[in-house]
Amino acid sequence: MLQVTPTIAISEVELEERFVCASGPGGQNVNKVASAVQLRFDVAASPSLPSAVKQRLIRLAGRRISANGVLLIEASRFRSQERNRDDARARLIALIASAATAPKPRRPTKPTRAAKLRRLQAKRRRSALKASRGRPVLDD
Repeated sequence: MLQVTPTIAISEVELEERFVCASGPGGQNVNKVASAVQLRFDVAASPSLPSAVKQRLIRLAGRRISANGVLLIEASRFRSQERNRDDARARLIALIASAATAPKPRRPTKPTRAAKLRRLQAKRRRSALKASRGRPVLDD
């Protein structure tokens, strides 16, 4: 059981792990041991997540989520399979936890009267400065 938040826990049955050969550090070990981890989590079919969290998670996941709602996390940062497995799970937990926090609603604000006046005065000053750069007027 992966505990994401006090209210959200994901069962081990919902996770699918596949171990593949990794590129990168490891020396001869890379050719012999499948140390990279591909963690799959079906977001669309998960009974553990509320629908609002599912929608935010799909939006947050971006390219990592397939068209049918399966989230794929690949971890090959470490040489050992176990550390890559823990890394993939930690990244999944972090992603779900960030999706679980609802965005703060925006409160529309108006500029103050003084701010409007300052903006208009600055525009007038700038306009006068630019106008003074023009050609001099010849008086006859």
